[in-house]
Amino acid sequence: MIDTIDDYSRYLRLDRGLSKNTILSYRQDLLEFSHYLEKNKMEQYPDDHFQITNFFAFQESVGKSKTSQIRIFSTLKKFYQWLELVDKISSNPMNELDAPKKAQHLPVVLSMKEVVSLIESPDVSTPLGVRDRAIFEVMYATGLRVSELVGLSLDDLHLDLGLIKTIGKGDKERLLPIGQTAISWINKYFDTTRKELVSKYGEKSAVFLNFRGQHLTRQSIWRMIKKYINQVGIKKDVTPHTLRHSFATNLLENGADLRVVQELLGHSDISTTQIYTHINQTHMKQVYEDAHPRA
Repeated sequence: MIDTIDDYSRYLRLDRGLSKNTILSYRQDLLEFSHYLEKNKMEQYPDDHFQITNFFAFQESVGKSKTSQIRIFSTLKKFYQWLELVDKISSNPMNELDAPKKAQHLPVVLSMKEVVSLIESPDVSTPLGVRDRAIFEVMYATGLRVSELVGLSLDDLHLDLGLIKTIGKGDKERLLPIGQTAISWINKYFDTTRKELVSKYGEKSAVFLNFRGQHLTRQSIWRMIKKYINQVGIKKDVTPHTLRHSFATNLLENGADLRVVQELLGHSDISTTQIYTHINQTHMKQVYEDAHPRA
């Protein structure tokens, strides 16, 4: 089965032109599906939709989230379309199945007080503290995805124009405004921490480097945020995406146009952006109930 996944990965890269991260995500889902089949003594991908239904029942039984199930379903749907295209199956069982229903929940966002607390938590008397402060300032100033943040190169910065270039999902390029506060912390990071790392380890194109002078990873940003969240005592389930959620929500709370927020976030579908209007309405309702004497 691994050979088939390898062939599909090459197809995604060469024929579809998908990004490395997207292909890696597809591979992980397909490997999980393949391991399930192997444990159940199946040596090839089934064209019986009951077997795939059993797989999703197993996913449910082990507590896999609805979001993950929906992602895996989408992966399998595309994968089976390719299997059908290259004549590896006689019929496509995914055509008989409906996608799992998405659980309705709103993303976690931070209040302005919590945002400030997190952003100001690094010890900026240390070199890596300056780097971490710059990272938090950029994330909240631009709403970058964590993959976009770690992928920033020096050529992407146009700080004299107050702009940052990034490559988002589907390799779509967008230009983002960035405020003066974030720019000042980037410059401080360049003048201190990054300058020191580059002199020790050689020139690197990445904007943000680890203590060895190498690219930061998404996992390292995750660990960094968890460390500072615990340090300041925020009890919410905060992830690197939380600053992006907070960026969008705070813009809408302060009167930003939904279409502009869509462009800033790089959403291809405005319905994805509209979830932040629900958060805004929830916040408005809470303020009303707290403030109105007869609420």
